[in-house]
Amino acid sequence: MDRSEAEWRERLTKEQYKILRKKGTEKAFSGVYHDNKKKGIYRCAGCGQEVFHSEDKFDSGTGWPSFTRAYNIEHEKDYKLLYKRIEVHCSKCGGHLGHVFDDGPEPTHKRYCINSVALNFEEMD
Repeated sequence: MDRSEAEWRERLTKEQYKILRKKGTEKAFSGVYHDNKKKGIYRCAGCGQEVFHSEDKFDSGTGWPSFTRAYNIEHEKDYKLLYKRIEVHCSKCGGHLGHVFDDGPEPTHKRYCINSVALNFEEMD
């Protein structure tokens, strides 16, 4: 999804732009979805693509929404800190969602640690 930086700035809130386009991180426990227990689908806030399901969400205690599975995402190595992390992007618009770690629960042992600001939630019955 090709958009200019000006188009992204116009489309997204200031905080969404900082996280989705500039790879920022929201403060722990500040996001609207870290404690969300409703059933539904989480979509990329940049383009609306489905990226997580509520049945894959768990409480990691980190203060960010955490999931054991992801959909329609891409991975990239991230060395911004002094150790390697794996960054997670939306496969449609390239928006930065968060990071994935290998310390999650079964069955995947993955913990997708995601910024609430990078998501929109669609509640399902």
